[in-house]
This record gives sequence, C-alpha cells and structure tokens, in this order.
Amino acid sequence: MDHLLQDVKYAFRQMRRSPGFAAVAIGTLAIGIGAATALFTVVDHVILQPVAYKDSGSLVQVLKSSKFIPTGTEADWTDIEQWSKQSRSFESMAYWIGMGGRGDFLVKEPTSVEIRGTRVSTNFFETLGVPPEIGQNFTSAGASSTANTATAMIGDALWRTVFGGEKKIVGSPIRIDDKTYTVTGVMPPGFSFPANDKELPQVWIPIDPAADEAAAQKDGRHAEYFVLARLRPEATLASANTEMNVIQGRVALQYKDPDDRKDQTGARLTPYAQTLVPADVRKALLALLGASLVLWLIAVVNVTNLLLARATSRQREIAIRGALGASRGRVLEQVLIEGVLLSGVASLLGVGLAIVSVKLLARQLQDHLPLGAPPLMPDGSILLALLGMSILTAALATLWPAWMIARAPIEPALRQGGLQAGTGRRQHRLRGLLVSIEIAMSFTLLVSCGLLLRTIYVLRQVPLGFRVDHILVARLDIPRYRFAGGDVMSSVYLPLLDRVQQVKGIEAAGVMSSVPLARGWRVQLGLIDNNGKMISAALKVASPGIQRVFGMHMLAGRYFNAQDTPASDGAVVVNRAFARLYAPEKHDLASVIGTTVWQLKKDKPLHIVGVLDDERSNSIEDSSVPEAEACTCQIAPDVNLYNIASSSIELAVRTRQPKKEIVPQLRALLRQAAPELEQANITTMDQIVEDSYGSQRLAARLLEGFGGAALLLCTAGLYGLLAYVVAQRTHELGIRIALGAPRGNLLWLVMRQAGTMLLFGIAVGAALAWLSSRFVRSFLYGVNAHDGWTLTSAAVLLCACGLFAAYVPARRAAGVDPIVALHAE
Repeated sequence: MDHLLQDVKYAFRQMRRSPGFAAVAIGTLAIGIGAATALFTVVDHVILQPVAYKDSGSLVQVLKSSKFIPTGTEADWTDIEQWSKQSRSFESMAYWIGMGGRGDFLVKEPTSVEIRGTRVSTNFFETLGVPPEIGQNFTSAGASSTANTATAMIGDALWRTVFGGEKKIVGSPIRIDDKTYTVTGVMPPGFSFPANDKELPQVWIPIDPAADEAAAQKDGRHAEYFVLARLRPEATLASANTEMNVIQGRVALQYKDPDDRKDQTGARLTPYAQTLVPADVRKALLALLGASLVLWLIAVVNVTNLLLARATSRQREIAIRGALGASRGRVLEQVLIEGVLLSGVASLLGVGLAIVSVKLLARQLQDHLPLGAPPLMPDGSILLALLGMSILTAALATLWPAWMIARAPIEPALRQGGLQAGTGRRQHRLRGLLVSIEIAMSFTLLVSCGLLLRTIYVLRQVPLGFRVDHILVARLDIPRYRFAGGDVMSSVYLPLLDRVQQVKGIEAAGVMSSVPLARGWRVQLGLIDNNGKMISAALKVASPGIQRVFGMHMLAGRYFNAQDTPASDGAVVVNRAFARLYAPEKHDLASVIGTTVWQLKKDKPLHIVGVLDDERSNSIEDSSVPEAEACTCQIAPDVNLYNIASSSIELAVRTRQPKKEIVPQLRALLRQAAPELEQANITTMDQIVEDSYGSQRLAARLLEGFGGAALLLCTAGLYGLLAYVVAQRTHELGIRIALGAPRGNLLWLVMRQAGTMLLFGIAVGAALAWLSSRFVRSFLYGVNAHDGWTLTSAAVLLCACGLFAAYVPARRAAGVDPIVALHAE
C-alpha cells in the first residue's frame, strides 16, 4: 500500500509537470469512452434491460401460428383456458388487451386527462412479478377471472400528477370515461405495461371474459387476447414451444370454423423483450455500438502512441531509477498506475460527455426508439461497464509502453546523449504502424457515415406524391364516452372542419384517419380481386378537402365532393397500386371506376369513383402500397368504418400564415369542439416527413459524430508522430542541411512518410469497410454498400486532413537551422 500511495502521488506530479500531455491523453480517451458509454446506455435501455419486471427473461408471449398472418394471432378464452390446464412449462399464464385504442379519459372535474387503458387478467401483475407500490392486487383466481371489474390499478405518473401523490386514493372512486371504478392500488415508479407505451398515463382494469365473449358473439366473432406466460425454471423456450404446438393441435380440433381447424394448429412463443424491439432497431443499435467501440479503439491506439513517445523521453529517468535499485516490476507498476490514473480521469469526463450526448439526442431517441430515450443518469450496470472499460483502457494503452520502458537496457540510456537511445528505426516503424491502424479504423467509420449521408440525400429526392409545404397537422383524440350512441363525425369533426375553413389565411382544410407518413391508425382491408386472389390494402377515411391540402394528383375519375352524402352511393378512392392489382384490364386504370370493393353496411356497397397517383404513405423508402380511402361524409355509427374514424382522426390545414399565428386560432376552435382537444399535438408536415427518415437519420447523425471524432483523433495522431520524429531527428536534419541538402528535400522526406502511412491505412481501411458494409446495408436506400464515390470521397477527405496535419512538422523540418541544431546536440 505504501508503494501504491507513492505511485499515485508520483503520477499526479507527472501530470502537473506535463499538463499538455495529460490534457491531450485524457481528452482523447474521454472522447472514446464517452461515445462507447453513451451507446451502451442506449443498448442497455433498449436491448439488455428493456423491461423492469422480475426475471424478465422468463416472460414469453404466446400466439397462435397462422399461415395467413405470419406474425401470429391472439387467443380467445377457450384457448387460454385449455393452455393453462394442459401446459406444464409455465408457472403462470396471464392475458391482456387494450381498452380500444386512444380516446380514453380519466375525468376529474373540472378537467379530464387522456390515459392509456389496458384490460388485464386478475393474475397479471403476479405473472409479471411486480406488486403494487401502494394498495393490493386484483383478486386472483388463477387464469379464470372472478374479480370485480369495477376496480382499477393506476400508474405512478397518474397518481402523482392528477391525485398529488395522495395515499388515500386506494379505495377511492375514479371515473374513466362514463364508468366509475374503485382504485385497488398504485404501481411502482417507472412501471409500465405495455412496456413500450409510455406516451400517456396508464390504468389497468380487470377483464371479464364472459362479458367480452357475449359482446363479441353479437358480431359473430370471439373475444381475443394477448397471452403472456412465465416459464418454469427447468423449462426452455424450445421445450415450451414444442409442448404448446402439441396442445394447440388438440385445441384446434374443437374449432367450429373448418378454416381455423386447418390454419391455427400451432403456437408461436417469443421472449417478451423481443416483441418490444423490432429486429431492424436491434441491428441498428448493435451496429452503432460497434462503431462507438471502433472510435474507442482509435482513442486507445492514439494514447498508446503518445505513451510510446513519452516512454522514449523518459528512458534516462527510468534508467537512473533502475541503477539505484528499482526492479523492473516496480517500474512497470509505476507506469501502469499512471495509465490507470489517466484512464480514470478520462472516464469521469467521458461520463459527462455521454450524459450531454444523450440529452442532446433525447428527442431523436424518444421518436425512434421503441422504449423512448434512456435515463440521463447512468445506473449500476452502466457504471460497472464503465469501470471495466476504464481498466481495459488503461491496460491496452499502458501495457505496451510500460513493458518497453521496463525491459530497456540501463547502460545505453545513461550514456551522454542517451535521451535518444533506443529510438531506432524499429520503434519509428512501430509507431507508424499504430498511426496507420488509426487511419484504417477512421476510414471505415467515414465510409459508413458517407453511405448513410448519401442515403439521406437520396431519400430527400424521392417524389412523395403530395405537397408538404405550409401544412399543419393536428391529431385529435376525443373522449368517446361523451358521444356514445351519437354521431361524432357529424357532431364534432365535420362542424369543426367547417369552422376551420372559415379562418382567415387557411387555404384548405380536411380530416383524415392518418395523414401520409404519420404514425396514425393502420387498418388493412382484405379483398378478393376479379381473379379470386386475396389482396390487402390500407384503408383510410378522408374528407373532400384533403386533396387540396396535399395537392394529390388524380389519374382517373374524381375525388370526394359535395355529392358524397350519407344518402348517396358509397364512394371510395383508390391509388395506382390498388388499381393495378384490382383492375380488370391492367393497362387501363380507369377500368376500375364503378367497381365494388367493399360495403359500408348491408345493402350499401362502396364503389370506386377515382384513382389517385401513388404516394409514399408508410415510409419514404418503401414503395407505395395499395390504398383505399372512404369519405368521412358517409361515415355514420351504423357503418363498418365508424369505429376507425370516431376514435382518432387528424386535421390537416394549408396556410400561408406563420405557425405561431395560426396555432392559437386552431386551438381556440378545438376547445370549442371539445375541451380535451385544446392540448392536441400540432406539428408541421415538414416535421412529419423529417421524422419519417427514422433510423437512417439517427444512425447518420451518430456516425457523423463518430466519423468527425475519428478524423480528428487520427489527424492528431499523425501530427503528433511526425512532430515527434522531426524533434528526434533535428541533429540529423541539421547535418543534411549543412552538407548541402535542399530544404525542399527535407519537406518531401516528412510528407512522403505521412503519405506512406495514409496510403497503407486507407488500403487496410478499404478492406475493413468492405467487410463492415453488411452491417449498414439494411439502412441504405438507393446507394450501393460498396459505392465507389463514397469510398473515393472518404479517402480524399482523409488524405487532405492527413497531409495538412503533416505539413506543419514538414515545414518545421525544412526550417531547421543547422548551427542551432548541432549546438543543441
């Protein structure tokens, strides 16, 4: 311990003696550690620890497999009852379903708060392994439900914001929509289910399967639920999946529908955590984590080079210590402690950089990650990983220089002029190799960044099929209970639209179930075409003014107009992709005009009245999909599309007035329509399009930072090496000039050395970029993963920066005064 304390004190003295060296080394490592910590924080939040449930790795989602629905189908009560009785792989099995989408409100006079309501089985929270923070759980009766369905469990956020954290809330009544519930408990802070839904405060209500089934039977269907089960410790996912396939095979034999008996004969088990994070997001985050680790390696290599240079300058000091009796192990310990101290300080600074980075990217992370932005402050797992990275950084950056110092012979270093002892060609080549490795890794990051930036550029050139300028969009979620039994379309949306159209400065206005590229409702309509083939189309509802708002181009027929009323024939407008699939004559899109595609209600068919040009509706990178739009003016409570249109709809207006002037007027009109609409989210269509770039834009922005930092570090490393070489060769350069060597030759000598390292590094980096292209291929659009222009541009940029960094030491070499150099030696 005495030795350790002495080493730490000496390390601090060394840092004070060489503040420039310490600042460069700490700053370099902080950049690498900060980038890796920030990305690991995101990966830990989304992939490693996505749900804060007890032993979340044993939770699985159970669906019935289906040939026609690849993602699987929900289970009805009969399925769940048989699965619970027959399975031996699960400790418990619970089920849940949403309350019907958006539009649920907790009423607390004089206001109401929009909530996310979820209906769950009574044993649901026991299955998750999360008890209430306050109060008690629902009365549990295994997989069956005998609880009082007029009870509710509320989330911590709702409890604190609406009820002020009052513990007396347990046992008190609350009103959700038009029904009163008794609060049985409050869930812990941070708890949410579904785990990827944290947009609204949450409430959970027990399911009554008998009542659900009775209501579903009236529509000729079964009530269906999502199933969540907990594996027994001795069971595996594979064994449970095999067992459930056997059980479901027996259950399917009892179905009345012959098609279901043939189709739904198996089960699909998926770890619950995987259902929260799409595969493309998981792959993107792991690829970005790999890029951050590459940046960290560049920082480590850079500091290793700095320490090698410092080791050379300290050879005489170390030799004196050895001559006075210090063992090699003692010297090695001293140098390692210095490295650990540098790495520790860099880690603290890196944590600060990581926190700032996550904060600056919070909005993008919130928009594009399924579980939202990670917490700003690192938790225990992040700090543990940071500690491991600090130790590893110190070991990688310090061991090699420390070993070279410890094993260097004493006698040559003690001779006069021994400061340069051991700085021969081999060591120069070694340091040049390290710089070339930096260049290679930096080139790989630059190529990946260039490919993504080109992808963003190509996406911005894609024709969208609609206008985006001067358009405001407001998402409207109304309290459905207020209009139960009425017609929300004719009493709220259409009158609101009439008032909006009268506002000065608004050129056009319309309502639509989901505007293009927005994250609204996605409803698929299954149709049989004229050849008897099943086709699928996206189904929307829209008002006549939507065409003017977005400037959509008609290819045939007409768009909705004043002729389309509840009393007139049902009208539907389809796009080019739909017409090509459904047209009797593929070459004539107008041939679909007048064709019946569906029914609004019994004896009221929907006829195609027009064909729109294709538009990018789901995402910019995906081709247009078949789409059909029905007219809002014909949507009444007795038609099939009413539930789609009544729960949530989007208002779009075209205006030349600035957003800050028109938004207050819109909010005033929304408040008149329904008080809850005043706080509706209002954004621009430009922002919706910008957000639709999704993972490509987020990855490009992160790689811009990584690529820029890598370029800075490798340029600094190249400059540092050449500056050191010039300083070490001052005597040699002075002799060359004294013997008549032109100064231009000395300039070329240094620049040639820089060019050799750059060319070698770029050659190796090109091979690495070729190998790593498979990690970025899935994010590219309109750009080849081995794009020659990107490779060339990255090489030119890296060469330009490298040669610029080399020019300063080269000029210094060419400007050496031979007399001063020889006198100094």
